[in-house]
Amino acid sequence: MAAANGDGGTRIPTERKRRRPTRSGAVLSADSIVDKALALVEEHGAEALTMRKLGQALGADPSAVYRYFRSVEDLHLALGDRLIGETMAGFTPDPDPASWRSSLREFGLRAYRSAQRHPRVALLSGFRVTRRPHEQRAIDTGVGLLRTAGFDDASAVRHYHAFIDTVLGHAALDAAVQGLRPEQQEADAEAWASSVYEGVSPQEYPHLFAVREHLPVMAGSAFEGALDLVLDAIGTHLAHRAGR
Repeated sequence: MAAANGDGGTRIPTERKRRRPTRSGAVLSADSIVDKALALVEEHGAEALTMRKLGQALGADPSAVYRYFRSVEDLHLALGDRLIGETMAGFTPDPDPASWRSSLREFGLRAYRSAQRHPRVALLSGFRVTRRPHEQRAIDTGVGLLRTAGFDDASAVRHYHAFIDTVLGHAALDAAVQGLRPEQQEADAEAWASSVYEGVSPQEYPHLFAVREHLPVMAGSAFEGALDLVLDAIGTHLAHRAGR
């Protein structure tokens, strides 16, 4: 009998999670299922992730997948945690408390790049709360950097929240841009340097007219600039605390 877990779901008994061969002879495991699910979503989109299609891709009966994951939503959470695992792989924060900013910045860049490597998965599950080990390690690391820097517990959580949501928000935005057709991406990029904005009325849009030569920068991602602004703001809060 399955036991209830802490999030109200059902824990899959250990004996049902043993690695099992599929009818094609491949060995089935939770990791191999997530590997195939990630490949399906990245190649065909979120609509391709059904238990039937996943079973076909694995060369297994769909019922075999249910031995490892209770539902497609459970797979979504596992995919989200896989991206977080990529973010954390090989990441070792600088133990010097004064290096919290550079460590947190590297953490943010890693999370963003993981989402850009897997844009369709990022849009599908990058915003979910996975409740899994990679997510827990990521939160522990980020909050730990801020606590070590000198923030109290409540402030560390609040600032980490602002930091990670900025990262994930820009990651999702730029992942969505990747999903546009090439001609759409080109048209949007060219709009900033075209007569659409170069020829705006200085009487009707005085500020837009004044900055028109700088507008092409908006064709690119604002992620790193936004990341630095958030980190600067967190640093300002820290300086105020130290000065009190």
